[in-house]
Formats: sequence, structure tokens, C-alpha cells
Amino acid sequence: MIPASLVLNAGSSSLKFQVFEPGEGGAPRRIFRGLFEGLGGSPHLLIRDGAGAVVADQRLGEGKPYGHEEALLHVAAWLRAHRREHRLAAVGHRVVHGGLAYSAPVRIDDAVVRELERLVPLAPLHQPHNLEPIRIVRRQFPELPQIACFDTAFHRARPEIAQLFALPRDMTERGVRRYGFHGLSYAYIASVLGDYAPALAEGRVVAAHLGNGASLCALDRGRSVATTMGFSALDGLPMGTRCGSLDAGVVFYMLREMGLDADQAERLLYTRSGLLGVSGVSNDMRTLRARTATDPGARTAIDLFVYRIGREIGSLVAALKGIDGLVFTGGIGENDAATRAEVLRGAAWAGFTLDEAANASGGPCVTRGPGPSAWVIPTDEEAMIAHGMHDVLAEARQPAL
Repeated sequence: MIPASLVLNAGSSSLKFQVFEPGEGGAPRRIFRGLFEGLGGSPHLLIRDGAGAVVADQRLGEGKPYGHEEALLHVAAWLRAHRREHRLAAVGHRVVHGGLAYSAPVRIDDAVVRELERLVPLAPLHQPHNLEPIRIVRRQFPELPQIACFDTAFHRARPEIAQLFALPRDMTERGVRRYGFHGLSYAYIASVLGDYAPALAEGRVVAAHLGNGASLCALDRGRSVATTMGFSALDGLPMGTRCGSLDAGVVFYMLREMGLDADQAERLLYTRSGLLGVSGVSNDMRTLRARTATDPGARTAIDLFVYRIGREIGSLVAALKGIDGLVFTGGIGENDAATRAEVLRGAAWAGFTLDEAANASGGPCVTRGPGPSAWVIPTDEEAMIAHGMHDVLAEARQPAL
């Protein structure tokens, strides 16, 4: 039978998954991608094959609870029914935080689970949801090897100085440092950049992962040297519901003057801020764009988002000591031509010249002229996880020397 690898990316009420089989040279080749939405209520399941054709479109869970466990069991049953020649051989997971311990994909065991649980306070919105399917698979399919791939790992090779806060040394030793996130996305961009612009693969590039979560990363010859997210995924750019960079004094004000406790302050900064908080309307860029003519708050939220991107681009150009290219990725970066245009006009000082027609059509190159170039490159975090799984399992099969 053909071994198949299942890649999982779990959210609070969603489960994204992809299925891979061995391709040319044993490298992973995608055969299905799917999404469960609305878990905890009446979820919707959509599955596409490797060519993008819809092969399943189902409403599930009528009259009964339907959570991540039910979703995983449904996926396993669906695969058995539709790919009888395949056997599920391994499961890979996107895990947001790997802390200082993990700078590469790792096979999951009891010790790994304990360490990832210890990191929950560093990524409270994400880590618990990443851990849930790990526990479910261990319970339901204990024989299956599981591999964790980390959003923080790509940034662990940054210079030490780029990882430090100006805090007492004992806090740094306790793990309070700038970790950076969206690493799987940036690793993918670095891996394919040469296919789009060979010179940029060896150059100085700012990659912009713009979506409900948003960050920038400075890449020097494909390696992370600086990034906008820090200790948590709350830092850096304003996001859909997260505030981004914030003077720590604001937190003290919230606690002392507003009477909030720590949990209330955390919820405000993670779930009521960002585009949603500034606009008072929505965290969805599409909704905000549609309302700019009638709602000043929507326009202000967009303007702040673009302004902060421009400020941070300047910071990363300084870290790189110049810039050769800019890459847009993520839901907003890949699909919102207006945001790309506003960012590039603001970055004209760095030599970018917007190509209006190319940008409107989605690129991939959205600039013209002799200056640095800007590109639209769809990210694929699940593909990076599949390759990480392949490497870990292949290494485990190597005979001892």
C-alpha cells in the first residue's frame, strides 16, 4: 500500500488538513487539501484534490456535538473510503511555539508534549489548539508517528542580539526573548523564491505575511535576520484582532486605571484590538474596504495597518542594510491589491515603483523599473510541514553508523 502523510493545522473552531503521498524521489506530493469550519456547532467540510477540484462538500454534526475529535475521525474514515490503496503512515502538526528547545521538526513523544504544554502561556490563542489534535491522535491512533513543526523554528538562527530584550539577564535565561512567528510561511517563501526571481534568493528581501495574523521578516540569502513578532504573536503589526506593538505602560494603565484583571487585559489585546478595535466594524479587510466611503473608522483602521507596515519595512531594511525585494503573502498579501498598492507607494523611498496593471492582476511581479522588485507569492505552510515530516522519518530510517 502507498503510505500517506496527514498534515493538520488546528484553530479554535477549524481544522485545516492536507494529505500527501510520496512523489518523485520520495518528496511529498499533495493529493488532498481540506478544511473543517464551524467546529463546536454545525461544521462545514470542504475537500479538494491535488488539482483543486472539489471532491467533498458536506454539512455535518446535525443534532450532536462535533468537535476536533469527531472531525479527525471523519477525515480518517473519508480517506479509508476514498483511497483504499493508501495507508495513513504519519501525522504532522503545525505548532506555533517551540520555545528554545526546538529549532527543527521533531517526533512527538511524552517529553515533547510536556514541553509544548509548558509553552502555552507564550501563545495562549494558538498553542492549546495545536496540542488538541496531537492528544486526539495519540489516543485514537497510538501507533501512528507524529511530527511537530514549529512557527518559531525558522527564526532561531537569527543573530543573538536580534533575539534579546533589554531586560535583566535572569529574565532572558527564563526564556523571555524575541522568538518570532509565521516561520513555516517564511521558510516556504525562502524555499521557492528562486523559482520566481533567482537573484532574490541570494539577496536581501522583506517578506510580508499579511492576514488576520500579520508580520514581516527580513531575509538575507533566505535566512531570517529580523522579524516583527517577538515574545508572543501579539507583537509587531496591527492584525485582525491583535494590537501589535504596544508600550508596556498601556498594560499597567489597563490594570490600575481601568480596573481590568490580567485575563481581561489579555482578551482585549488579543481579541478586541487591531483592525476590529480601531474600526469598530470588522477584522476582515474585505469588509473594511467595502465600507471606507461611509465609515471613517474603517478607513482609519486600514491607514494604520498600512502605516505600521511601512514603518516596520524601514526597520527591517536597516537590519538588512538595504533591500533587493519585497514579497507579499498570506490572505491579505496575496489577495488585496489595494493594500499592496498602498504599501508600495509608501515604500517609494526605497526605490519601489508600482506596476498598477500587474498588481491589479495579482502579479507575480507587481513592480517595474530598475529598482528593487515586489512579488506576490502564495504561501504553503502545510507543504513545509510535509517536507519536515519526510526529513524526520527518513532520518529515523537511516541505519546506525
